[in-house]
Amino acid sequence: MSRIVILGVGAVGGTLAVALAEAGEEVLGIARGAQLEAIRAGGLTLRTPEGTRHAEFPCVASPAEAQLRADDVIFLCVKTQHTEAALMQLRDAGLQDQHVFCFQNGVENERLALRYFPNVHGVTVMLPADFVQPGEVVCYGAPCIGSFDIGRFPSGFDAADSALVARLEAAGFPSATRAAVMERKYGKLLMNLGNIVGAALGEEVDGKAVTAALKAEAEAVMAKAGIAWSDPAEDDDKRAAQLQIVEVPGVTRVGSSTAQSLARGAGSVETDYLNGEVSLLGRLHGVPTPGNDWFTAQAARLVREGAVPGAVTLSEVEAALGL
Repeated sequence: MSRIVILGVGAVGGTLAVALAEAGEEVLGIARGAQLEAIRAGGLTLRTPEGTRHAEFPCVASPAEAQLRADDVIFLCVKTQHTEAALMQLRDAGLQDQHVFCFQNGVENERLALRYFPNVHGVTVMLPADFVQPGEVVCYGAPCIGSFDIGRFPSGFDAADSALVARLEAAGFPSATRAAVMERKYGKLLMNLGNIVGAALGEEVDGKAVTAALKAEAEAVMAKAGIAWSDPAEDDDKRAAQLQIVEVPGVTRVGSSTAQSLARGAGSVETDYLNGEVSLLGRLHGVPTPGNDWFTAQAARLVREGAVPGAVTLSEVEAALGL
């Protein structure tokens, strides 16, 4: 069976790596820094509501070290601000016709990848996980830890999608092929507009009204642009029941991937490709998006100032957005 190469062994990539390795898949990780060293030294620990799991698998520092094979399956699990560099590294390492699956939030990754490679697939990721400490990831999903919708970009699905769904399901991830996978990814984008809200205000602050305002802007823009979207869980009650967010004993959840990046001092966040996607569409189609514009600018400021989650007050937000 073909090897699975996971580029970016963070919250999503790390959860996938442990589960797939446990299921008997040949997994190669590509990581960097302290995470790379921790995996090389002692494998990767996955903490879940149902217990702690652990797997050891080879991990390298770059695609150049991966010695890519013609039948490798590539999981792109980096954040969008790192996608362009990752794609260039894959190309320089000899990637050509291998299938690239974008296990990423946002809707720009697939378009970027298609500039470089012909076989690009979108993946809608429903996997509530944290990565804050090297050598460990935490996933709060139960009874299943995550689920995925998979299809070719820009549309349709093929044998590679069906084969990957089978492998993911064997590893405990309820998954499905979707001919219109990007509709699902636009639906997930709407959900992810609240990432910066939780990161800026702190997860303990009720930002539901703020997030709703950002989503309303986005829906107006997407309607004007003629972009269809669908809720990733709207027509699959069984999968929704299989994936609930549950506390992990002894762990305080950091929050969204944006909050995790601030907490780790990662030096960047993906807001430019989440709320910033709404700003881009608004400017292309003449629809004002002041709330998403403001939060995109705030995210850049928080990173620039080295702020931690909760650095913005709700009153500041309400004043800026007129709520």
